[in-house]
Amino acid sequence: MNLILLGAPGAGKGTQAKRVEDAYGIVQLSTGDMLRAEAASGSAIGREAKTLMDAGQLVPDAMIISMIGSRIDKPDCRNGFILDGFPRTVPQAEALDAMLKDKGLKIDHVIEIKVDDDAMVERICGRYSCAKCGAGYHDTFQKPKKEGVCDVCGGTEFKRRSDDNEATVRSRLKAYHEKTGPIVAYYAGQGRSKAVDGMQSIDDVTRQLKGILG
Repeated sequence: MNLILLGAPGAGKGTQAKRVEDAYGIVQLSTGDMLRAEAASGSAIGREAKTLMDAGQLVPDAMIISMIGSRIDKPDCRNGFILDGFPRTVPQAEALDAMLKDKGLKIDHVIEIKVDDDAMVERICGRYSCAKCGAGYHDTFQKPKKEGVCDVCGGTEFKRRSDDNEATVRSRLKAYHEKTGPIVAYYAGQGRSKAVDGMQSIDDVTRQLKGILG
């Protein structure tokens, strides 16, 4: 079973991908991780990708498709894979379909974890973590048992990501919708696109996903 999992920043895509990976014995593939691994390997493609990334340029679609093609040939992908971070455009989706067709494969499901933008702003902007051990907290949903003291290590210093502010989060959500809309429409035209309610609890979202995947 091969699937693409879509979701706005903070929608819980990583959490759910891990649960699907464990439940179905398929592998989560992050194109970002693949690019970094290829660059670190020193391969010809890796060297070219590293040069482009170091210069702040986009890696060509053909190079990413080639890397995905090589990766899914490995034994751990025999049962299937979850693509994370790709495709981001309709031409990428078309190229992915063509590459998989050549291998006698296809994307079985494209599932979007849908969330409410205003709720996502609250969810992301409220995040913070212990500066000492990294334990995560939230202004509303997950406060330390004792105010100002980390439950895990007892630390009293906390930090927030500089990009976890409303303007940045809304900009990221807008970019996500603009990029993802055409991809969802592309796969919907093939009858492969579905959505789950990402505003439910983590366990409920997992149940919705399993209801689709079977």
